[in-house]
Amino acid sequence: MTGSRRDAVAELLAIMARLRDREHGCPWDVAQTFETVAPYTIEESYEVADAIDRKDYAGLKDELGDLLLQVVFHARMAEEQGLFDFGGVVEAINAKLVRRHPHVFAGAHYANAEEQSRAWEDIKRAERAAAGGDDDTSVLAGVSRGLPEWKRALKLCERAAAVGFDWPGPEPVLDKLQEEAAEVRAEFAAGAGHDRLLDEIGDVAFVLVNLARHAKVDFSQALRHANAKFERRFRRMESLAAAAGETLDDKSLAEQDALWDRAKAEER
Repeated sequence: MTGSRRDAVAELLAIMARLRDREHGCPWDVAQTFETVAPYTIEESYEVADAIDRKDYAGLKDELGDLLLQVVFHARMAEEQGLFDFGGVVEAINAKLVRRHPHVFAGAHYANAEEQSRAWEDIKRAERAAAGGDDDTSVLAGVSRGLPEWKRALKLCERAAAVGFDWPGPEPVLDKLQEEAAEVRAEFAAGAGHDRLLDEIGDVAFVLVNLARHAKVDFSQALRHANAKFERRFRRMESLAAAAGETLDDKSLAEQDALWDRAKAEER
C-alpha cells in the first residue's frame, strides 16, 4: 500500500472518530450501537452482491466503500469500549489468512480441492478448541445462527458432506425434491395446519439449497436473478396494460396470464 493510500485509510478512521465525538459529532452516529448498525452491515453486503450481479463495477467501488465503512464503524465503537481497534481487526485477519493457508505460507500440500476443504475445516475446529469454552465437538459446531437461514442450511450441508454424508450427485437430490414437493401437496390435500405446512415447506427449501450446492450455483444469486426476472416481466405487464389505457386491476387472471406470456415472449 502506497503512502497516499495509507493516508486515506487514516483519514477514514479520523472521519469516523469525528462522527462519533460526543460533543461535536453527528447525533445519529453517536447514538448507534453494535446492534443498531448490524442490519446496515448486512444490507451493505447484499448491495455489494447486487452491484456484482449487475456488473456495475463503478457502483461496486462505492458499495465496497460503504461496506468498509461498516467495518470501521464497528471497530470505532469497539475501540471506545476498550475492546479492540481497527488495527486489531486487520492484524487478526492477517493472522487468520496465513494460519488457514498453510499450503501457501507454510509448505503444506493438498492433493485436491476436497482435501484442502477438509483441512480448512480441521483448522477452524482447532481454532475453536484453542479459544476454549466450547465443548461442542460436532462437525456442525460453529455454524453461526446469525446467518440467513438459506446460508446456514448450505453451511450445515457442506459440513456434513465433508465427512461423507451427502447425495452422490444432483439426480438423487432432484428425486428428493420431487418427494418433498409431493409431501407438501399431500398436506394441502389433507387440510393440514400451519405447523405441518411449515415443516414440509421447510424440507423443500432445504433440498433446494442442496440442489444449488450440487449444481455449484449460488442459491442467493439464483434467487436474486429470479426476483429480477419476475420484476422485469411484471413491470412489462403493467406497461402493456397502460398502453391499452388499463391497469392490471382491470384484467382478469386469464388476461393477466396472457400479458405475462407476452412479456416472456418479448424477452426471447
